[in-house]
Amino acid sequence: PWIVLLLLIPSFSFVIRQPATAKWYDRRDSVFIEFCVEDSKDVQVNFDKSKIDFSCVSGTDNIKHQNTVDLFGEIDPKESKHRRTDRSVLCCLRKAEAGKSWPRLTKDKTKCNWLSVDFNNWKDWEDDSDEDLSSFDKFSEMMNSMGGDDLPDLDGADDEVYF
Repeated sequence: PWIVLLLLIPSFSFVIRQPATAKWYDRRDSVFIEFCVEDSKDVQVNFDKSKIDFSCVSGTDNIKHQNTVDLFGEIDPKESKHRRTDRSVLCCLRKAEAGKSWPRLTKDKTKCNWLSVDFNNWKDWEDDSDEDLSSFDKFSEMMNSMGGDDLPDLDGADDEVYF
C-alpha cells in the first residue's frame, strides 16, 4: 500500500528563493543599484515611486532571487531604467527631487544583509572640494604631459641634493 501511495504523489521540485546580493551608490540626480546575479534569466524589474521590485533566476545555480526595496526617497518610475549584463543587473533610479542626497537606500534604518554600499563608485557629490581636486588633477596631468625638452642645462648646478 505504501508503494502505491508514493506513486500517486506527483513529483515536484523545490524552488529556492533568496534575495540577490546588491550594491548601491548615490548621484546628484539618480541612485544606482546593482543586483549581482551571474547569467540571470527571466529578469523583472518594477519601479514604483517609493519602491523597487526585482526578481530573476540565476543561470549558474537556478536559484530564484527576489528583492523588494522600500526606498529612502521617491523616484520617477518612468525615467528609471535597468540593464542586464552577464554578471549583474544594473538599475538607474531617477530621483524625483534631484540634488538631494540619500544617506541610505532603504526607507527604514534596518540593515539588510544582502545590501552594501558600492564604494568603488561612491562619490561625495555634495562636497565642493571634489571640483577643486579635479582641477588639481587636471593641473597635474598638464604638468606631466609637458615635455622637458626646453629645460636649461644644469651643468653648473651643485651636485648635492637637499631634502
